[in-house]
Amino acid sequence: MIIPQGVWPTMVTPFKADQQIDYAGLEQLIEWYLAHGVQGLFSVCLSSEMYQLSLAERVKVARFVTDQVAGRVPVVASGHISYSVEDQIDEIKQISAAGVTAFVLNTNRLARASEDDEVLKQRAAFILEQVPDVAFGLYECPVPYKRSLSPELLGWLARTGRFYFLKDTEGVPAHMKAKLEAVQGTPLRIFDAESATLLTSLEAGASGYSGIMANFHPDLYVELIKSYTVHPERAHRLQNYIGLASAMGRVLYPVGSKYYLQLEGLELLLDGRTQHKEAFTVYMQHEIEHLRRSDQDIRSQIAANSSDKLHI
Repeated sequence: MIIPQGVWPTMVTPFKADQQIDYAGLEQLIEWYLAHGVQGLFSVCLSSEMYQLSLAERVKVARFVTDQVAGRVPVVASGHISYSVEDQIDEIKQISAAGVTAFVLNTNRLARASEDDEVLKQRAAFILEQVPDVAFGLYECPVPYKRSLSPELLGWLARTGRFYFLKDTEGVPAHMKAKLEAVQGTPLRIFDAESATLLTSLEAGASGYSGIMANFHPDLYVELIKSYTVHPERAHRLQNYIGLASAMGRVLYPVGSKYYLQLEGLELLLDGRTQHKEAFTVYMQHEIEHLRRSDQDIRSQIAANSSDKLHI
């Protein structure tokens, strides 16, 4: 199996006013991602509010996404949120059965903050043994704590041949380079979650982007990844823009991203289970509106220039 390079949005979950999952909205969202040229989807992750979803909901969301995509792009999913490894294995089996390409393990579920890497290796080995027919990914999820993988540990995991995807959330170019070197010759591909370091990561050999800003302007990330080898000046200018624009991802996320998606014409509510929409102020709305107008200006410049003449 080969995980395609490119942009993998960390999907948000639309909710109705009664806090039930809005599957009609989720269908619109999937089509919006695909229309913006993404290469894969990361469902049932932190952006999806996975810690606030029941296991039945996590399974249903993963199955809905894979069914709706219908093979157009691959789908990976996480959703093992339990501390007990036995419960995690049950989560892995149920969500994997929904048809996802790979199940993404949260590194902070494999060992507590007080436990060392040997504990993580033992738990990972046990999970691989218990579910021998599942392909895996890895996610340095920052909640409830961030468990970054050392190059040595990542190399060990990659050499099992069972891991194909890593969402790297460190945002440290030197660490990214060391991780990329550690997984050479294995099927594991690394995707940067941090906008500000994306171009540096690509130049070091990373496979793309998997982060929250793909819920705002995924096509700009697609353009950067497409351009960085053939139009380096354009890529650098896009990098400057998306690095700055990524600050908008902190505006009451994921409510802010849902407001952006409303501006895009999606029939989504701002409701969710991790943030109260009432905290989304008029000032925040204006910030997101300015971001979208700036995105439109950037797209116009790209469309007007067939060569590397983009002026950002």
